Amino acid sequence: MVQNGLRGRRRRRRIFTTESREGQAVVPNRLLSMPKPDRVDQGWVTDITNIPTEQGTLYVAAILDAFSRRLVGWSFGPKMGANLCMQALAMAVKARRPRPGLVHHSDQGMQYFSTRYRDAIEAIGAIASMSRRGNCYDNAIIESFWSTLKLDCLEGKNYRTRQEATLAIFAYLESFYNRSRRHSSLGYLSPAAFEIAKN
Repeated sequence: MVQNGLRGRRRRRRIFTTESREGQAVVPNRLLSMPKPDRVDQGWVTDITNIPTEQGTLYVAAILDAFSRRLVGWSFGPKMGANLCMQALAMAVKARRPRPGLVHHSDQGMQYFSTRYRDAIEAIGAIASMSRRGNCYDNAIIESFWSTLKLDCLEGKNYRTRQEATLAIFAYLESFYNRSRRHSSLGYLSPAAFEIAKN
C-alpha cells in the first residue's frame, strides 16, 4: 500500500447512543415472537444514531414501520435525551394514528425506559418491546436503515454545522427515502409505493 501511495480508510470515532441503566425491569423482545407483519402499523422499530459535523454531533431519532420500511417519524437535535425520541414518536403518532396493539420495538436505551416515553407508548395502546441487551441483531431493520442513510448522506460529505446536516438529511428522508428509494425486501419498490400496492 505504501509503495502504491494507498492508505486504509480511517473509521470514524464511534459514539455510543445506547445508555442503559442497571436494575431496570427488562421488557421482553416481542418482535421476535410476533408473526411477520402483513400490514402497516403492526410493528414500529426505533433507534438513535449520530451524525458528525464540524460544529459537533447531531443526533437523529427515527421510527420505521416494520412492514413497509417506511420512516414514519424522526427528529434531530444536539442531545440524545428522551425529548429527541418523544418528538419522533409524536410525529409518527400524528402521521399514522395507529390502532391499539402496535408493537413498539427499541433497544434498552435510557431514553426508551424513561417514564415519559413509556407513558406515551401506553397512551396510544402500543405494546413495548426491547432488544436483548447488547444485541444489535434484534433491531436489524433500523440498523440496516442507518447503514443506508449514512451511505447515502455521509459518504464523501463533510457537514460544517448541525443545521446543514439536518437540512440535507431531512431532504433525503422527505424527498427520496420514503418515496423513491427501492428495497430488495419490498420487491424493489419504495416504502410509499409498497404501502400503496399492499393497501
